Amino acid sequence: MKRKPVTLALASALCVPAAWADEQALPEMTISQTRSAVTADNPSSAAEVTQDQIREINVINVEDSLKYTPSIFIRKRYVGDRNGIIASRTAGSLQSAWSLVYADGLLLSNLLGNSYNFPPRWNIVGSEEIESIDVLYGPFSALLPGNAAGATILMTTHTPQQFEFEAHARVQRWSQDYKYYGTNDTYQGHQEQLALGSRVNSLSWSFLFNRLDTRSQPINFATSVVPASTSAAGTPVTGGVAYTNPKNVPGMIFGATSLDHSVQDTAKIRLVYDFTPDTRAALTYAFWQNDSFSDTQTYLRNALGQPIWSGSVNIDGHNYIVSSSALAPSDSNTQNQLLGLSLDSRLSADWAIELSASDYSTLKDVSRTPTTAVAGGLGQPGSAGGAGTISFGNDTGWGTFDVKAIWKPVQGKPNHTATFGYHYDHYTYSSVKYSAATWTNDSSIGASPSGAAMGDTRTDAVFAQDAWKLDPRLTLTLGWRTERWQAFNGFISGYAPVASRDDTYHSPKVSLAWQAASDWLVRGSVARAYRMPTVTELFQTEKIGAVTRISDPNLNPEKILATDLTAEHAIQGGNLRLSLFDQRTDNFLTSQLNLLTNVNRVQNIGRTRITGAEAVYEATDVLMRGLDFNGSLTYSDSEILSDPGNPAIVGKRVPRIPDWRASAFATYHFDEHWTSSLGVLYSGLQFGNLDNSDANHNDTGSLSKYTTVDVKLGYRFSKLIRASFGIDNLTNENYFIGPHPFPQRTYQAELRVDY
Repeated sequence: MKRKPVTLALASALCVPAAWADEQALPEMTISQTRSAVTADNPSSAAEVTQDQIREINVINVEDSLKYTPSIFIRKRYVGDRNGIIASRTAGSLQSAWSLVYADGLLLSNLLGNSYNFPPRWNIVGSEEIESIDVLYGPFSALLPGNAAGATILMTTHTPQQFEFEAHARVQRWSQDYKYYGTNDTYQGHQEQLALGSRVNSLSWSFLFNRLDTRSQPINFATSVVPASTSAAGTPVTGGVAYTNPKNVPGMIFGATSLDHSVQDTAKIRLVYDFTPDTRAALTYAFWQNDSFSDTQTYLRNALGQPIWSGSVNIDGHNYIVSSSALAPSDSNTQNQLLGLSLDSRLSADWAIELSASDYSTLKDVSRTPTTAVAGGLGQPGSAGGAGTISFGNDTGWGTFDVKAIWKPVQGKPNHTATFGYHYDHYTYSSVKYSAATWTNDSSIGASPSGAAMGDTRTDAVFAQDAWKLDPRLTLTLGWRTERWQAFNGFISGYAPVASRDDTYHSPKVSLAWQAASDWLVRGSVARAYRMPTVTELFQTEKIGAVTRISDPNLNPEKILATDLTAEHAIQGGNLRLSLFDQRTDNFLTSQLNLLTNVNRVQNIGRTRITGAEAVYEATDVLMRGLDFNGSLTYSDSEILSDPGNPAIVGKRVPRIPDWRASAFATYHFDEHWTSSLGVLYSGLQFGNLDNSDANHNDTGSLSKYTTVDVKLGYRFSKLIRASFGIDNLTNENYFIGPHPFPQRTYQAELRVDY
C-alpha cells in the first residue's frame, strides 16, 4: 500500500532503531512511537497501510486492510472466514507458515501448521483500532525467524495520548446474491464494533468489542467423476450439475456444502503505562469465540420432487454413489485467548531495550460431523440425531518471548547500530477424535478415542545485527541468527512412539544500502533462513476414504536462500520502488501422493526456485488535487528444480504461485464531505498440482485467473459521523481458489461515529 518516503526507507535500510528515531536529522521522516526495532532495522522491501487509507477501502475484517498491498493475497473466501492465510510473491496460498503477523509486537501467526487450517488469529484485532500496518518482504532481518520468507505483517494499534475520552463505533451490513451451479440465494451479515480509550496521567487504556454474524455462499461442492460406462442402477434423480474438473475430466456436482453461518465475538483490553518518558510497558488481554454451523444443500430430486441426500442414484444413465458424508453438515465451537506483555525502554544515551512475551491458548475447540445420512443439517427432518465424530482441540496453543538490546553510540562518530537478542517459542498441538452415538451431543462420545495426534516444538534463538555506516551514503548491514529447534512429545495413534529431535541451524544475512542521490536509494540483500517443520507436519495424521494422509516426524526444515535488489526513487508527490527477487528453497515442504502405497504424505521436495520483478508506485495529488493512487505489478517465474522422489515434476511450476499479480487503488477527495475510491486486483495463471496437470482453471477445484473491481463512496456529515456504501466484485467475476468459489457481487453499507 502506502510506501514510506525515501528518507524513511533510507532510515530503515540503515537500521535506525526506534530508540534513536527522534535524533535523526531527517525532517521528512515520521516514525510512530510504537515502531519497533524489527520495523526500523529490516533491510528489505516494505509497504505501509495507514488508518486513513483503511477507511477508504471496503474493510469488514481487519485482513481486508491489506487488499491492495503489493504482492499480498489473503485467502479470505467469505466475510468472517477463519482460514484467511497469507500468500505473497514467494509463498503460495496454502503456505501459512511462510508469513508472520504481529499486533503491537505480539505474535498472531498460527505456526502450528502449514496449510489452510492454520491462519493468523486476525480476530484479535479490530480495524477500528488500527493506526498503521507495516509489511516487510523476505527473511533479510536477523531479528525474524525463517517464517518471514514470505512476508511479515506488523500491525500497530492506536494508543490514546490525550487526557480525553474517545470512542469509535461502527455498524456494518452486507448482502451477496450468489448464483452459480445449482445455488441461487442471498447471503447476508452484519457487524458491530466499538473501540473506547483514554489516558489518565501515565496510564493509557483502550477497549475493543466486536460482534460479527454472517452467512457465506457455498464454500465447497459434493462432486464425482462421471463413470466411464452407462448403467441403469440407482434411483433416477434430476438436478445434478455437469462440470469439468481441473484435469479436464467430466464430473457431476450433487450439491453445495460448507454454507457457513458464523457468529464471532471479540473483547480486548490494552493498558499502556509510561513509567518515564523513556520507559513504557503494555499489557494486552484478548478473548474471541466463534460458533459456526456449516450447512449443505442438495441439488438432487427424485421423481416426486423430494430431495435426495445420499445413496445410489442415477443421473443421465450413469450410476453414482453419494456417500453419507458427501453432503454432511458440521458444527464447531471455539474459544481462544491471548495474554501479552511488552516493555520498551531507553536505558541510556547509547542503549535501548525491547521485551515482549505472549501466550495464546485454546480454551475450547470442538468440531462435530455426522457419519450417517443427515437431511440438510440442523433444523431439517432427521438431523437432530445420528452417529458421528466429535473432535477436541483443547490444550493447543503457543507461547513466545523476545528480548532485544539496541546499541547506538552517540559520542564521536556513531557509525554503528547494533541489535542483539534472544527469541523463544513453544508450540503445543493436541487433537483427539471420538466416535459419538449422537453427533450433536458431546456427552455421547465413546470411552476411548478413535484417533489422536499431539506434539510439541520449541525454538531457542540468539541473533545479532549491525548496521555499519561505511560513509554517509553507504551502509553495510550484517546479521546472524542461530536457532536450536526441538520436537518432542510426539504421539500419533496407531503408530510407534515418535522419537524426539534436537537440531541447530545458522542463518547469516548481509545487506548493502547506497544512497545514490538525494532521491535515489539502492539496496541489495542476501539472506539464509530456515523454516522449521510445524507440529502438525510432524505429528498430525488422518485418513480420508482410501487415502491415508500422514505426517512425517523426520521432515527436514526448509533451507532458504533469498536475494533482493531494490531501487527506490522519490518522484514529485510520490515514490517508485523497483525490485528484483530470487528465492531458492531446498527441502521444500509439500504433500505428495504415492500411488503405490496410496499414502499422501507431507514430504520434502529437493529444490524450488522463484525469481521475479516487482514495481510499486504511490503518490498523492496525482494529476489533480485530491487524487491519491497506489499500484503494483509483480511477475514471478517459478520452477521445481529437483525432486528425487518424483522426477516427473522437475521443471514444473511451483504450486499456487501466479505468474502475474497486480493491484491498483485510487481515492478521490471531492471536498471535506465526499470521498470515493476504486480498487482493481488481478491474479494470473497458477497451478495447484505439483505436475501442473490442472489445465482447467474455471471450475470448482481449480485455481482461476481473475480481475475484480471494488468501489466505495463515503460522506462525512460532520467530524463525528460518516456513512459509506461500497461494492466488492462490481463486475460479478466468478473465480475459484481450489474447490472454493469466491464471493460474487457484494454490497456493503456502514455508519461510523468517531468521538
